[in-house]
Amino acid sequence: MRIYKFAVFVLLFLLSGQVFAQTTTILSPKETLELQSEIPDIPFSIRRAYAYSDKRGSFDLVLCEKESRIRENDTLKSNLTAICYLQDHGGYREQWRITDALAGIQDQEYGTEYTIWFWTKYCSATDIDGDGIVEPIIVYGTKTEYGYKRIKIITLYKGHKYAIRAVECDLDFCRTFVKDAKMKELPLKIRQYIDQLLEQMRKEQDLILHHH
Repeated sequence: MRIYKFAVFVLLFLLSGQVFAQTTTILSPKETLELQSEIPDIPFSIRRAYAYSDKRGSFDLVLCEKESRIRENDTLKSNLTAICYLQDHGGYREQWRITDALAGIQDQEYGTEYTIWFWTKYCSATDIDGDGIVEPIIVYGTKTEYGYKRIKIITLYKGHKYAIRAVECDLDFCRTFVKDAKMKELPLKIRQYIDQLLEQMRKEQDLILHHH
């Protein structure tokens, strides 16, 4: 079993209460390979792995992508999976899983998807609202010959998934941006974080991310 470079549990006593120190680490390439060898059911190569602890326990979150082919020196991906594992008595117990793949539909008018990948710059595993529980945010998208196509942002909060699904298109009628209705139930700090993330993605990736 590999030795993590982060503290598993840290309890600080302040006056009569307790404060939990949540920690998150992005695993090194060597640690990532070790983790992949220890968990037999990881379906594809790990693009990025996070190790984090909160008041529920210690977890590993892996972002996996299936390489399909090389195109103009770019490695294209056909499938992806995000899996969260709880470290359990020397083993790993799956907590949740997200999967997606290329649409597989030829679309000569608006572009055919040829790659799908995690946007690791915008993925995170932090305690956003300060309740002692980590809220992972998973971001990924697809691309066609015309540019970005589908974009999805998934927030995990207390075991439930809250998704934003978008389709980028220069024309109003083929562009969509839909938030799960239940996202309004998320704590204000998390909703504000997601709004800031959307604005950052609009600016940095020249995205529209609006319905019309």
